[in-house]
This record gives sequence, structure tokens and C-alpha cells, in this order.
Amino acid sequence: MQRILIVEDERDIADLIGFNLQRAGYEVIKVHDGIEGTEVAMLERPDLILLDLMLPGRDGYAVFRELRRDPRTVNTPVIMLTARAQTEDRIQGLEAGADDYLTKPFSPKELMLRVQAILKRSEAPPGNVDFTHGPFRFDKNSLKFYIENHPADLTSTEFKLLLFLCERSGKPQDRNDLLRSVWGYSDATNSRTLDTHMKRLRQKLGSYGSLVETIRGVGYCVGKSNT
Repeated sequence: MQRILIVEDERDIADLIGFNLQRAGYEVIKVHDGIEGTEVAMLERPDLILLDLMLPGRDGYAVFRELRRDPRTVNTPVIMLTARAQTEDRIQGLEAGADDYLTKPFSPKELMLRVQAILKRSEAPPGNVDFTHGPFRFDKNSLKFYIENHPADLTSTEFKLLLFLCERSGKPQDRNDLLRSVWGYSDATNSRTLDTHMKRLRQKLGSYGSLVETIRGVGYCVGKSNT
């Protein structure tokens, strides 16, 4: 049973989220402040964290930074929850490295859709265990990624996004197809989500970031490998 940690100071919201997750078959852990949330995440190592941004003790951004610094939680998927709907807040959360961002109030159906999509892409992709494209090597079993055989740190979302493009190298991939394949849903409001993850991915690829091309009016493409 997959475990989900809810870090939310509003207990009625935490209870509602927990109820829907338990009904869907997930094990749920609930905490109500940032300091405890950080400690419990590192101790319990859940499969997914739902992290409110406005928390007592330590705000959500500070909690997230602590999680990403610790090897026990560095790759744990995180969905940020907030009452702030401004685009700038969404982009700030995604640029920090969150896997997704959900604005309150949200429907239980939307929450479950995003939770299921995140957990699905955190699993090992089907097919052959290893895939190589130019300087990139993907270990699908462990979700580890290498550039010229040197390990590089990608989140599960970044891993699947780059793998999807590399497995279809030379063919431009439509934005909506990328959103549906990697995030599990597609609509105009999530277009910036894709762009923000692509920006972070290119930064992590360093000098090889230019291999990921923007196809204006279409989406993105990785060129064919010469090796």
C-alpha cells in the first residue's frame, strides 16, 4: 500500500484529503506544522507528500528545501497546496522543484487525478531496463539517470519527460501529448507547468541542455543520436 504524507495545518482540509485518499486505497499520515512535517517525511519516507505552503513553525517552501537536501527525501514526489492562485506563486513552486501545484479550493476528483498521475510516473517505466540516447543513459528500474556515465539528479517527473522525448527522438512532441503522458492530464492552465519543468531540466543537463529543442507552435523535440 502506497503511503501519502499530508502536511496541512487546516485540520478539516487534512481530514477531507485523508478520507478521499484512504477511500482510494492509500495509507495516509497527517501532520499539521512544517517542523513536524519535515521530521515525519524523513522518518517515514512516504511515496508522495502533499505539502501546504502556509504552515506554522516552518513554511512549505522551507520544508521543501529541507526535503530536497536530505538523501532520504531528495526524490520524493511533492504536490504543493496553496490558497494563492497567482501565476507567480505557481511558477515559484514549480521552479523550486515541486512535481505539481494545486490551488485551493480543489475538487477531490482533481486531487486524486494528480496523485495517481504522480505515483504512476514515479514507478519504473515498462520495457527494457536500460535506454541510451547519445550522452544520456536511463536506468528504468531504479529511475537513475546518467550523462556520459556520470550520475545526474533528476526528479521522477524530469526523468519521464526526458525519456519520453529521447525515445521519440527526431520527432517533435506536441505539448498536450507531453502533458497527458507525463502528468496524466492536459489543459491550457498546465502549459506553464511543462515549460517550467523543461527549463529546470535543461539547467540540469548543463551543456547538453541544448539537445532539447523548443518547436514553436508545437512543443519540444530531442534530436536523433549519432551514436
